[in-house]
Amino acid sequence: MTLSPSLLSASVSTDPDPHPSQAKMPPTQAESVIKNIIREIGQECAAHGEIVSETLVAFMVKAIVLDPSNGFHMDRTLIKSDVQKLVKLCVTRLLDNKNPSLDTIKMQVYFDMNYTSREEFLQEHHRVLESRLGTISREITDNRSCAREELESLYRKIVSYVLLRSGLGSPTDIKIVREATAALQSVFPQAELGTFLTLSKKDKERQLKELTMIVTGIRLFNRDCGKGGEGIDDLPAILHEAIPGTTQHIDNQLQIAQDLAFRYTAILEKLIQNPLMSQELQSYMLKEALFNIRQYEIFLQIILSDIITCAQEVEMMTQQLAAQLEQLKMTVKSKTAVPTSQVFPVFIALSNLWTNFQDETVLLSVLSNLTMHLEPFLGTHEQLFPEKVLKDLLDGVTVKSDVYRIKEHIEDKVQFPDFRKLEWLFPETTANFDKLIIQYRGFCGYTFATKDGLLLPGNPAIGILKYKEKYYTFNTRDAAYSFSENPERYIDLITEQAKKNAELIQLLELHHQFETLIPYSQVKDVDKYYIKPITKCESSTQTDTHILPPTIVRSYEWNEWELRRRAIQLANLRQKVTHSMQTDLSHMRRDNCSQVYPSKDASTQSKQESSTCVPRPQIFIAGIRGGQSKTTHGVKVNLTRAIDET
Repeated sequence: MTLSPSLLSASVSTDPDPHPSQAKMPPTQAESVIKNIIREIGQECAAHGEIVSETLVAFMVKAIVLDPSNGFHMDRTLIKSDVQKLVKLCVTRLLDNKNPSLDTIKMQVYFDMNYTSREEFLQEHHRVLESRLGTISREITDNRSCAREELESLYRKIVSYVLLRSGLGSPTDIKIVREATAALQSVFPQAELGTFLTLSKKDKERQLKELTMIVTGIRLFNRDCGKGGEGIDDLPAILHEAIPGTTQHIDNQLQIAQDLAFRYTAILEKLIQNPLMSQELQSYMLKEALFNIRQYEIFLQIILSDIITCAQEVEMMTQQLAAQLEQLKMTVKSKTAVPTSQVFPVFIALSNLWTNFQDETVLLSVLSNLTMHLEPFLGTHEQLFPEKVLKDLLDGVTVKSDVYRIKEHIEDKVQFPDFRKLEWLFPETTANFDKLIIQYRGFCGYTFATKDGLLLPGNPAIGILKYKEKYYTFNTRDAAYSFSENPERYIDLITEQAKKNAELIQLLELHHQFETLIPYSQVKDVDKYYIKPITKCESSTQTDTHILPPTIVRSYEWNEWELRRRAIQLANLRQKVTHSMQTDLSHMRRDNCSQVYPSKDASTQSKQESSTCVPRPQIFIAGIRGGQSKTTHGVKVNLTRAIDET
């Protein structure tokens, strides 16, 4: 959970009576004071036998400060008594074991600290594997062995590296080591260690990775043929058995959570209609319990979505694995020697597929453990609302599911002519309709704001309101009309409700209004809030049949007989006489012509034609070649003629 240094949004002062004009504490000092407050709260809880994380304490501090009923003003400096009051309130809240609101906050913090997206998890998993292999990799790449015993030891280290990197068996099992050594010797004999040692460090690391993939592919192929595969688990079969079991468990938990949420919702609707009964049941914290079970439902849906993606990936990879093995069998058959250029790429592809199977296995295990650790955060429901109490409260009440509520008003669509300035989106006229990020997790904002935090699912079929680049759904058409009359009012009401119940900030995704409480898992997921709809409309365009001018040469003729016929016609025309006749258009008219005088060439003549000629310089140096004496004396001779002699 990211926590801004300005957690209290104000300075913190230990002076019981600070001066009004006192300057605010520097950010680094304020951050230090906040850390001290968090540490003190953690120590107080530990003294009472409750171990809490700093992240949970920081979230609780922010929740206490945001709640207006606690009397903390965000625009003034906190004095020592305020800090003591803050610590006391946080400790009291954290030690309350029968509070659904606290369980929801703990659930949110735990999920935020342990859940990550599929891509980030795989990246982190591979990074951890690389770091674990760093030591043995450096021992191999930095080795400068020359003696026979040292080279044999180096080769054994390479075998261990291959086993550790592939994850196909323990390097301490003698059977697995023998099988891996035999596979490695078939592609990298020990005699080639000398060439390997001459490579650079990067080339050695790259070759080690390639050898690992090739050896892994060979062992997987031998396992499929029944000639090896010692210590290799059947991951596709394990995943095909584990995924349905995990999915079934989550579906059961999701069904239980949804049924409980529907019952809580029905009871709250009954209390809204009966104010006297509502006063009697204020201590039951039904609203906080509904928030708790709805948050649990949302987390289960997120995990279930990842497991479904995992199942799809496993199904696709299983088909690819079977195809690669079949291709390899067709390539090898009964041949004694096969070109490496044909089989090595297939071995590498097999290794990559198996690595993906291993990744899916680890991911499935993490998601399954995450699901199991979320269940303890529902402990207060059995204590506060036993089955007998729920049956008494549900007497004469019809429990409606979310699907039933949506179908109940599916025909009540917003009438578009009723709105001129607001934009409404409908499934039949909007692309990306199902991918839009709906505010408040798809719950009806109007119902939540006007009925004291009642969570009812919005119905997108009624129409989605687009307001300030955000999208809102409603459970009825009347709710949509009422919200659209003054959206800012209801948005502010929801924000005020979230200040009283801090768990709503994550439950309803109000992070844009409370930036200091954005979960770490969603800090990098900002782009999803910018998915925009594509409004569709009926339109048509008309283009010319031939946009470009034609390039057909009409006078071209390919038939030689047609060309011969035209030649004969032209030859006959040479012997014909031309006749003329008068027509109605040319009768009583005459031919006109005009005569012009063409321009003539003109020139001028001068009296005398003359020119000048400058003599060419002719200078020679005599005596350069030397003579009998050792010293050379050059004589310059100018033979250029004078200008008047030319």
